[in-house]
Amino acid sequence: MHMSSEVWSTIKEEVALRIAAEPSLEKFLTNLVLKQSSISTATAAIIASKIRSDALASDEINTFMNDAYARCANIEEKLEADLEFFKTMDPACQYYSTPLLFYKGFLALSTYRAAHCLWNHERHTMALFLQNRASEVFGVDIHPAAHIAEGVMIDHGTGVVIGETSVIEANVSIFQGVTLGGRGFSSGKRHPNIKKGASIFASSTILGDITVGERAVVAAGSLVLKDVGANTSVAGIPAKTISKNNLPTSDWDPGDSGL
Repeated sequence: MHMSSEVWSTIKEEVALRIAAEPSLEKFLTNLVLKQSSISTATAAIIASKIRSDALASDEINTFMNDAYARCANIEEKLEADLEFFKTMDPACQYYSTPLLFYKGFLALSTYRAAHCLWNHERHTMALFLQNRASEVFGVDIHPAAHIAEGVMIDHGTGVVIGETSVIEANVSIFQGVTLGGRGFSSGKRHPNIKKGASIFASSTILGDITVGERAVVAAGSLVLKDVGANTSVAGIPAKTISKNNLPTSDWDPGDSGL
């Protein structure tokens, strides 16, 4: 992975080129990126410009975001890892600045990272405020108590729900319409555990304190109610194991829940 300073320098170079191509956006891009000092301050400024409301102005939200990021260990590295993973995994993403400026999934995840820090410092009301505004603006609802490692991609974002006791490890890809939910009304650990390298495709629902193993694949539209083993692909309602080794490569499509 690049050093943060190198990625930040690259982002500023990309934004300068964007300004040259679209001079009408110069004020927007200059204030929110080029005048900022780091990935974290730029992310805070961009999010604040989008989730401001009658309750809190952009400057106030920016202050809260930066305060949360300052309290959060290794936030710069986490935000950078998310950008790196987006750029690696999304064929439509050719630049670091693209998720930072335009991707709801990245911005919602970055809002969660601030809310999670606030939650862990007993500032539950502000954390829930950020969750609520991110849900309203970005269409992604992540409870601030959830645990999400660095290097995660929430692609497109719309309709993603991640419950309170969910645990998501690094290098996980989550697509639009995915729900990581609970089962029943019990308290305690009740949401899924998504292990490193797993991919959860669009409109899948995973319920309960179950585990999706490392590098597992959940096909689009699946309903997962039981553990999924490492390197295993599941599809359908309810989800059943699909042995990729028994399918020609041309027949395997993780977006097809009918397999």
